[in-house]
Amino acid sequence: MLRYRTVAASPVRGASATWQVITDLVADTVAPSAALSRAEAEQAMSVAAPAGRMLIAGGHLDRHPLTLVAGLVHCEITTVSGAAALTAEENLNSVPGATAAESFIIYLPSPEPLGAAVSAAVAGHARLSDAAPVAGPLAAASSGPLIELGALRNEVTGR
Repeated sequence: MLRYRTVAASPVRGASATWQVITDLVADTVAPSAALSRAEAEQAMSVAAPAGRMLIAGGHLDRHPLTLVAGLVHCEITTVSGAAALTAEENLNSVPGATAAESFIIYLPSPEPLGAAVSAAVAGHARLSDAAPVAGPLAAASSGPLIELGALRNEVTGR
């Protein structure tokens, strides 16, 4: 399921503090998985930090989300800056659904003129990507019917 999180940036937080909030959100979301670790998510976000701070300071994350895909989690994380940041309602709780995740990818937006900085960050860790995020597993499922009528019919008739 596609989820969203918005983090207040400047003037509420500087770029470094905002990146730390995003890092904690990503790490907290991945942490419940038995196959993944919070430390690995923190390491990936640390490698991405120089580019991430530039994305925040330039207001790029206001318009282009960082996307976390981990198991059933497909979460777009954006920032809000300026006067709107002063009244933004944040939900910084971890995103449910990564318990069974066996892998995760953090997709960083790559707007110009930061393409080279983002590419350099992505090259530094296997869990980072500057490609367009893949559709979440439930996004594909949502294009089909919500109820499999044949299975329901069999359940009702006892077949």
